[in-house]
Amino acid sequence: MKLSVLLLCALVAVQAALLAAPSAQAKGLQVGYYNKKCRKGVDVEGVIMWHIKRAIKKNPRVGAALVRLVFHDCFVRGCDGSVLLEKSAQNPHPEREAPANIGLAAFDVLEEIKADLERKCRGVVSCSDILVYAARDATKILSRGHIDYKVPGGRLDGMYSSAYEAQAELPDSTFTAQQLINNFARKNFDAEEMVILSGAHSIGMAHCSSFRGRLTAPSGEINRDYRNLLNYKCHQSANPAVVNNVRDEDYKTVARFMPGFKSRVRKIRDLFDNSYYHNNRARIVSFNSDWQLMTHKDTVEHVHEYAENATLWNEDFAESMVKLSKLPMPPGSKGGIRKKCSIVSHPLY
Repeated sequence: MKLSVLLLCALVAVQAALLAAPSAQAKGLQVGYYNKKCRKGVDVEGVIMWHIKRAIKKNPRVGAALVRLVFHDCFVRGCDGSVLLEKSAQNPHPEREAPANIGLAAFDVLEEIKADLERKCRGVVSCSDILVYAARDATKILSRGHIDYKVPGGRLDGMYSSAYEAQAELPDSTFTAQQLINNFARKNFDAEEMVILSGAHSIGMAHCSSFRGRLTAPSGEINRDYRNLLNYKCHQSANPAVVNNVRDEDYKTVARFMPGFKSRVRKIRDLFDNSYYHNNRARIVSFNSDWQLMTHKDTVEHVHEYAENATLWNEDFAESMVKLSKLPMPPGSKGGIRKKCSIVSHPLY
């Protein structure tokens, strides 16, 4: 009886140690990981940048989609490319199906990059690394080079993807400031880092279902003219996508609802900068979770700080993105190099 108890305790201890152990993937990350992994003349990061430049030139919305995509990947099961997996027998309800992931895009761009790298360097470059590099490059391009950082490589692609996990892990657009702080804390980000990463809402689009409550919010929470603009846009179809940043709106709509804002409308959309913080102070942000940053003592000071110091935000955003890119897979997870980003290869490379 005593021997059985001791054996059971030993097994429990071993299991606990495995669960507590950090992912091997997290230990192996390093800047310049692919410098000598492929045949001579193949610059992995250079190949990815070439594709991203071409994709953004063809469709400027790709850049913002990639920045959003990397966050939605890394915040669920770490940076393992699980958000890229399509529905299959192994993953009947992948992360893509989660309501929080409505509107995710740029999957085709990543598959194109992966196919090119498979031709040049077969079985070496993970889809998760491709996504992290692609988001880094998109950030640099959209910020006109003001946000530039080195990001480590060496990630493995995960085999599991769950819409349920994505919905449970990702922050919701209806969250209060305290809920946001608690959500980011689970990933070891503090309140300031949460405010920093929220600045990504200066670019991109969101479906009206993500901010429906803002359409009837009181004027103390949202600029009345901006609320009228959102109502107009959201009633054009069942659940249209609306730009996050009002300066990216079409000129005629802004002239109709916010004539004082006409001079700030840009012909080139998705300029990645600190305009999000200026908009938040003026109550012209669409998500409730964005406006909530103005209501909490641990977040409002940072909104003002980054509104007044664009260079500081550029630097801090870069640091936060590097930290995000290092979120590991769950302990004990199996990973490998997928042949295609949307499918779990059997066996993985």
